[in-house]
Amino acid sequence: MNFLEERIVKDGVVKPGNVLKVDSFLNHQIDISLMDEIGREFHRRFQDKPITKVLTIETSGIAIAYPVAREFGVPVVFAKKSKSINLDGDMYVAEVESFTHKNKNQVIVSKRFLSPEDHVLIVDDFLANGCALQGLISIAEASGATVEGLGIAIEKGFQIGGRVIRNLGYPLESLAIVDGMDPEKGTIQFRQQD
Repeated sequence: MNFLEERIVKDGVVKPGNVLKVDSFLNHQIDISLMDEIGREFHRRFQDKPITKVLTIETSGIAIAYPVAREFGVPVVFAKKSKSINLDGDMYVAEVESFTHKNKNQVIVSKRFLSPEDHVLIVDDFLANGCALQGLISIAEASGATVEGLGIAIEKGFQIGGRVIRNLGYPLESLAIVDGMDPEKGTIQFRQQD
């Protein structure tokens, strides 16, 4: 069992409807030491790639993207879920559906921050159906950037997202892959990984 799986077992809460709450350490209250460890692990897994940007989606992805980008010494670019008066100029836009919030959002990245010269590592906190990752991939591809890989903290292996993304041919690394959860017993089954 790796460091993230151990933390999920210790502090994660299994809820009905295939919900895994990790808000005490990952996406509401954030354990900075854990984030640093996640950053080091993704750097270890993708260190052979010429990463120039780490791309994520607001809000929960930012906490993971920051330590990853620090390890690579590159900027974080995050897709915004709504247009604000501060966003100007041309933008890349993709529509994504949220498993957690059960809604669709347009996500936006300014064209100033992604270019054909970029080599992008896309990171996020969860992978369920893969909609957010597909949206980020489409934004990166629209910019002409090279998607070097995708890093996910927690993948729900019993949902289709991981299979869809892997079938697209992208290198996908998930730190913890949950293959099953029992809300009555509060148990979690993880997929064996190398």
